[in-house]
Order: sequence, then C-alpha cells, then structure tokens
Amino acid sequence: MSAPPSYGHIIGGGLWRNNQSLVALLGLCPLLATTTSATNGLGMGLATTAVIVCSNGTVSLVRHLVRPEIRIPVFVLVIASFVTLVELIMQAFFYEMYLVLGLFISLIVVNCMIIGRAEAFASKNRVDRALLDGLAVGLGATLVLTTLGALRELVAQGTIFYQADLLLGDWGRVLTVRLGDDFQGALVAILPPGAFIGLGLMIALKNLIDRRVERRGPAKATARPIVPATASSA
Repeated sequence: MSAPPSYGHIIGGGLWRNNQSLVALLGLCPLLATTTSATNGLGMGLATTAVIVCSNGTVSLVRHLVRPEIRIPVFVLVIASFVTLVELIMQAFFYEMYLVLGLFISLIVVNCMIIGRAEAFASKNRVDRALLDGLAVGLGATLVLTTLGALRELVAQGTIFYQADLLLGDWGRVLTVRLGDDFQGALVAILPPGAFIGLGLMIALKNLIDRRVERRGPAKATARPIVPATASSA
C-alpha cells in the first residue's frame, strides 16, 4: 500500500501544481460567469471553499460506512446539504452578495471539482488530510477566481474590489482601488470573450513558470561540483 501524501504535497498540489481551475479546468461555469469583479470572484471562491472543506471532511468520516455501489449518490447528497447551508448563511448575512451571485451558489452542487476531490481523495484518506486537501483546493480556486475577477474589473472599469463592502462589511471600502474617474476601459473584459482571454493568459503564465522551474532543476544539478571521494587508508 502506498504511503499517504504529506501535508506539504497536499498544499502545494491544491494551490499550484494541480490547481483544478488551471490544470484540470474544472468548475469553468462559475469561474467564467462570476468573475466580472474581484469581489464577486472572492465571494464565489469562499463559498466554494467552505463547501469543499466540509464535504471532504464528511466523506472521509463516512468512507468506511458507505457501500461502493452508492458512494456517488451519497457524496452528492453530502455536497448538496452543505451547499444549502452555505446558501442560507449567505441569505442571512450577505444578502446583497447572494443576489449578485444568484444561481451560481446553487450550482456548486454540480461542480465537478468538489465531487472529484471527494471521490479521488477524501474517500481514500484520513479526515485531517481530507480537510487539508479541501482547504488547499478551495483556496487555489479562490485565488484564480479573485485574480481573474480583478484583472477583468481593472481592464473594464479601472477599479479593483469595487463594492467589497457587500462581502466584507464597511471596512471593505478601504480595499477599493481606482485608476481615476476619467479611465476608459475595454468593455470586452467583462463580457464572455474577456473571461476566456483572461483565463487563457493565466494558464499560459502558469505553464511558463512551471517550464522555467523544470529547466532550472537539471541546470542546478549539473552545476553542482562533484567532490572526489578520498581513498581510505589501510
């Protein structure tokens, strides 16, 4: 039996190496539709993170109690329960943000990223690693959602984190960055083509960074001086 993944490997995989939004391209519907601003992307990312952490932990706890034939329906039921809970919490405490995100909160149920982590990881590992995997994958998705939303918002209207108070309260107003009232942006950035272009650029940047890191690895290994072994005296 193979050894369980280390905590560092889980974190690195969820945040960068196997970022589900940039590598597997899962959850593209909310990724492309809700990232018209950094605030919307952050709100969607946090909601998704809460669901995936809770569902991963629950699936790991009941993995020995669920028969293999019905595991997928059980996982979907678990995910749907936490999505409903998150939806009710947003309606109670973040109602204006809930109105902005609308149907996409409910669509977290069918997010392939969440069911994929439940099936591929949480159902095969202990609860601590399942929770950490859910947190890393969720934060990785949140990072992509927020970054893409910030880029599209900046190009389209010259702001970042506009209306952040809808999610973070009154103190969120200080996060708003403006390029000026006379800024003339490109409307295409907040239209569907802008979402595809922005995501494509982010994927290309990640691939470029990964290739450079891979090239530096062998270069450092070959540049390392070889120290000859000294013969032991008789």
